[in-house]
Amino acid sequence: MAATVEYDVMMAPEEPERSEEEREREAETCKEKGNVFYAQKDYNEAYNYYTKAIDWSQKNASYYGNRAATLMMLAKYREALEDAQQSVRLDDTFVKGHHREGKCHLLLGNAMAATRCFQKVVELETKNEQARKELKNAAAVLEYERIAEVDFEKRDFRKVVFCMDRALELAPACHRFKILKAECLALLGRYPDAQSVASDILRMDSTNADALYVRGLCLYYEDCIEKAVQFFVQALKMAPDHQKARLACRNAKALKAKKEEGNQAFKDGNFELAHRLYSEALNIDPNNIKTNAKLYCNRGTVNAKLKNVCKAIEDCTNAVKLDETYIKAYLRRAQCYTDTEQYEEAVRDYEKVYQTESTKEHKQLLKNAQLELKKSKRKDYYKILGVDKNASEDEIKKAYRKRALMHHPDRHSGATTEVQKEEEKKFKEVGEAFTILSDPKKKARYDSGQDLDEDGMNMGDFDANNIFKAFFSGPGGFSFEASGPGNFFFQFG
Repeated sequence: MAATVEYDVMMAPEEPERSEEEREREAETCKEKGNVFYAQKDYNEAYNYYTKAIDWSQKNASYYGNRAATLMMLAKYREALEDAQQSVRLDDTFVKGHHREGKCHLLLGNAMAATRCFQKVVELETKNEQARKELKNAAAVLEYERIAEVDFEKRDFRKVVFCMDRALELAPACHRFKILKAECLALLGRYPDAQSVASDILRMDSTNADALYVRGLCLYYEDCIEKAVQFFVQALKMAPDHQKARLACRNAKALKAKKEEGNQAFKDGNFELAHRLYSEALNIDPNNIKTNAKLYCNRGTVNAKLKNVCKAIEDCTNAVKLDETYIKAYLRRAQCYTDTEQYEEAVRDYEKVYQTESTKEHKQLLKNAQLELKKSKRKDYYKILGVDKNASEDEIKKAYRKRALMHHPDRHSGATTEVQKEEEKKFKEVGEAFTILSDPKKKARYDSGQDLDEDGMNMGDFDANNIFKAFFSGPGGFSFEASGPGNFFFQFG
């Protein structure tokens, strides 16, 4: 068998046990050094020495109180709160401990607990003006909370943001106030501001379910629904009972599915189904402004396809009310206005588009609308003759024959003076219309929106009777014989 070798183990000498008095002396030394560093505003070193003091003696309230003060200067309020609470557990008459505990509670947004602490300070020191001032601050925070709760139910989100801003001036470390403010900013459409607040919280606490919910809410309202769902799911993992995240997640999934179904129906040419699906999607969440603007515009396009132009205009108007920057909705509405000959409205929409996106295409659309507006302000010679804008030469002649005979003054010689004047006016307009539309060059200038006066033609100088005579003077036409000054009777040739 192998021989057993024994070794002498060299042990380090044990630290001699310190007496209670020595431990207290060491603790006081560390405390004094901590005080020096605290006075020099070197709070990290002060924290280290106060911690050493506590290591030497865990029964001295002032050590915990000093470390609490240092942690407060380092903005570590939750840790400071624990030390302050320990200090008053050790000594219930420790005024600074109660004050620091109250201050931590207030900074963290727990105004009710802060009130109890400051009241304790006033009981111990009736003339403590700082505690009385902090009591007023705590009362103010409680009042801001109360008002914000009421206004949130009223959906007055601007007022809630105002209240939370005031509350955060007194409780800057309160995540609850920050989250409520961020949620209201999201509901007001101020997504970058809301994202910034939520991101700041997540940098300190990546598992904060409320902050994850607000991040998702911003993405949801910006129509980034897939990414939004990811944040809602993550929030629910952190807090399975988070009702707002659960509802938002359900709405997001339903909205995405319904919108995609509507888009597919539109692509398939099933416009009735697409209209129904978009309408159902619009009922899911009235707060989702950006997505609803797109849904209104999509439904407007469907209505235009279904020849419901007035409904299409209404939908596009709802879209731009929700999103004033939505170019596609302005373009769709402008086209609908053009189709219904509402040219001034069309020009206004195209101007808005061109001011936002000054592209060549938008410039041309604006010019076209301005031309149509200019043309609409002239006499509509096609309408006067009762013909389509694509009418042939023969159709124009037939229309003139019919209208000229209908409105000729001699046909209305027995009518009242007012009727005679009206028919004479119409007879003259029919002559004007025929003069322009029967001449290819003049017709082309008229159709292109050019001024006819530039062609050397003053429409007020011509004689409608001469045009009438010239038209009917051919074989098989009408002949005229004067029966008195200014009067004619018709004879068939």
